[in-house]
Amino acid sequence: MNGAVLVLLAGIVAFLQHPAPDRVVLLPAPDGSVGKVIVSTAGGEKEIAQAYATAAVTPGGGVQSGSAAETEVATRYADVLQARPRRPASYLLYFQNDSDQLTDASQATLEALKQDVASRPVPEILVIGHTDLVGSSDYNDNLSLQRAQVIAGMLQQLGVQPKSLEVTGRGMREPLVPTANGVEEPRNRRVEVSVR
Repeated sequence: MNGAVLVLLAGIVAFLQHPAPDRVVLLPAPDGSVGKVIVSTAGGEKEIAQAYATAAVTPGGGVQSGSAAETEVATRYADVLQARPRRPASYLLYFQNDSDQLTDASQATLEALKQDVASRPVPEILVIGHTDLVGSSDYNDNLSLQRAQVIAGMLQQLGVQPKSLEVTGRGMREPLVPTANGVEEPRNRRVEVSVR
């Protein structure tokens, strides 16, 4: 019996002295594009730049590269993949001229935004209002902020906490479509919403 306990203890000590190696798996972006990662240790360096390429730190401190099948990654790292936060989403909402009223065409986008926000447990939301280049800077600063506050108010009615919202107005400083001063451009009368 003492021999079995000794063997078990020796196995535990050996396991603790040689933990699983650090491993990097390069995943593709949703659009299929792939970046690159350089894994560097005192004992070596490897660059991986293909989908599902791997790099593992060996017990001696080197870096060993390889690859994995998509199904293997999905199975082996299922818990890690499930824990990833959702990707940020962006929405553009357009407004009627000289108003904080949404255009009819933006109603569908507003509904998609509301559904997205409602599906996130703790969303962080950036709401930025804009105007076209008609009118004074002061007037447009106020109007752009008013537009952003209207959208923020709608999100708060869904239960979004004010501390989860960053609301700002940029006036006519960042037109989506460059125009001369005094030119009406409906695409510049907008609120940009970023949700993460």
